[in-house]
Amino acid sequence: PPVCVLDPDGDVVRHLKLAGQSHAHEGWACYHTELLAFDLDGVGEVGIIGCAVGASFAVLVAEQLFAAGCRLLVSITSAGQITDNGPTPYFVLIDRALRDEGTSYHYLPPAIFAEAPDARLIARIEDALSGLSGIVARRGSTWTTDAPYRETETAIASARDLGALAVEMEAAALYAFAAATHHPVVCLAHVTNAMAQTEGDFEKGEANGTKATLTVIATVARAWLSSIEAEQHAGASGI
Repeated sequence: PPVCVLDPDGDVVRHLKLAGQSHAHEGWACYHTELLAFDLDGVGEVGIIGCAVGASFAVLVAEQLFAAGCRLLVSITSAGQITDNGPTPYFVLIDRALRDEGTSYHYLPPAIFAEAPDARLIARIEDALSGLSGIVARRGSTWTTDAPYRETETAIASARDLGALAVEMEAAALYAFAAATHHPVVCLAHVTNAMAQTEGDFEKGEANGTKATLTVIATVARAWLSSIEAEQHAGASGI
């Protein structure tokens, strides 16, 4: 499908399967994964892969998705809050990610952050997300790590000092891949916990957060589609 989703937690995939709203996409043969297809309001058929956790796995799957015909990849992963930004759960539209993993360095020269390659698309999505009712979405940076069991107080403080709102495991690598290959990728963090420091932590919301997540995915995809239409109109008008 033109729009595909990475669901590292697998919650959306499980929800779609239980509801009988998805089917296996024929012809998908990527390493240890299953591509499901489902219909999303206002978007059409969307592909989704669950449980591709971590930078290297996510990029491996991303490479194959774009080779197979994907035109937009959306990644939404659960994340731990490291900067107090209000009560969880909420979403972060990631505009840059701290490169504390290994995969991004195979795609881009060393740097502190991997930036979302298409700033105009991020701005368009930010505007679209701001209009959602009952869903909190903020734009900001995250810290991408390969080692969740090494999220020490010192490491957390360092990432916080660099402006990271949350910690996750895929965004820096996916944005480096996107920049190097010129493929559109949008990463979001579903901030669901405060690093297990409060009672009731890791609560995602209604239907384990899947309803809100699907709404966010649809909003991102529609914003991308509108950006393509705007570019085509500008090209036809000679602007």
